[in-house]
Amino acid sequence: MVREIERGAVRRYADAVGNDNPLYHDEKYITGSRYGDIIAPPGFFGWPIKPVKATTGHPDIVKELQEVLARCGFPRILDGGIEYEFYLPVSAGDILVASAMIEDIAEKEGKSGRMLVCQFQTTYLNQNGDLAVKSRQTFIAR
Repeated sequence: MVREIERGAVRRYADAVGNDNPLYHDEKYITGSRYGDIIAPPGFFGWPIKPVKATTGHPDIVKELQEVLARCGFPRILDGGIEYEFYLPVSAGDILVASAMIEDIAEKEGKSGRMLVCQFQTTYLNQNGDLAVKSRQTFIAR
């Protein structure tokens, strides 16, 4: 999935989550910094500008997996959290290409019965092909 980091969207996201850090808002402040332009707050990776099929689009993979898991007796999915590894700042004007894959699926026995723990890894490459961010998200199917 191709995503664009639009300057106004960065500000709106920062406002929505209550983050008033000038790195996300103030062009005069950021111009003198090592970043040179407004950067995106952690967790904001822009808006899709060119959706692609399920092989690389995280929401599609999750939807397909949820349908398969429901047919296998695991109809509910719980969010088990997300971790980020940041390699480069994500700046206004960047174009990111997100590529997701299923990293691991393991069956476990809990107090209330069987469950599957599913991990997805998404990598975000910037317009130069440089790795900007990796995320690892866990879902628990019951």
